[in-house]
Amino acid sequence: MKLLFSTAIAAALIAALPACSQQPAGNEAAATEAAASLDALNGTFKVDLASLKFGGPPDEFALQGGSYSCASCTPPLTLVADGEFHAVADRPYFDSMSVKDVDDKTVEIRRQKAGKDVSSTVITVSEDGNSLTYKFKDMTTPGQTVEGTTTARRVGPATAGAHAMSGQWKTDKIGDYSEDALNMVFQVAGDTVTSTSQGQTYTATLGGPAVAIQNDPGGTTVKVERAGGGIKETYMRGGKDVGIATITPSADGKSLSYSGSDPRDGRTTQFTANKAG
Repeated sequence: MKLLFSTAIAAALIAALPACSQQPAGNEAAATEAAASLDALNGTFKVDLASLKFGGPPDEFALQGGSYSCASCTPPLTLVADGEFHAVADRPYFDSMSVKDVDDKTVEIRRQKAGKDVSSTVITVSEDGNSLTYKFKDMTTPGQTVEGTTTARRVGPATAGAHAMSGQWKTDKIGDYSEDALNMVFQVAGDTVTSTSQGQTYTATLGGPAVAIQNDPGGTTVKVERAGGGIKETYMRGGKDVGIATITPSADGKSLSYSGSDPRDGRTTQFTANKAG
């Protein structure tokens, strides 16, 4: 009660001041600061690959006896590894998948949705068996192709008698990435935020209901709210949270920091993006 009473008095004093000399105080100051900082979010920002940091549990795969499994996938899956496409359930972005054992160091994985290729990945293990390279091509978003490489390091023992890619791996870094796909575009007008990245766009009201992400074949929705000097995005599918991201621009608007997490498995991603131009 004391806090509410004090706040009411402060609000009354501010309202009594001449408009030209009013200075924000208390919660009003925070709101004004947040609004000003959101102006700094306007523009195109390019992800700095060197700043990427990954956290959470490792990836865990097994390829042995003609069977492939991914224990760290959400949800986990097991598939016949014969190079043919097989149906998979509960995957918003693909409905069939093929795993091909190319040789003792190489595996090729392809995914399709409704009979069309949506991604391909060639996984290559180093000669010493302690590092792994993913060379990927992603066509999940219609009209958008993203290509690149990712490296990972082994964090657990190799599985005896299994393919070299079997075991636990932690992502190290992104080696290269399609240039256009590194761009994040934000436009803030009042309480409306529009964001575009990798061919997908949303327009949401701060503090408003979740909205559909345009051009997202997985049917993901997002709601956006203020978070300190930036915004918080909560991504949902099927009524469940699948991702949370906090995006905060620097005071001068020349960069932003991104911190994302997946509440389903605790994986995290952090990076800095610099304003283009």
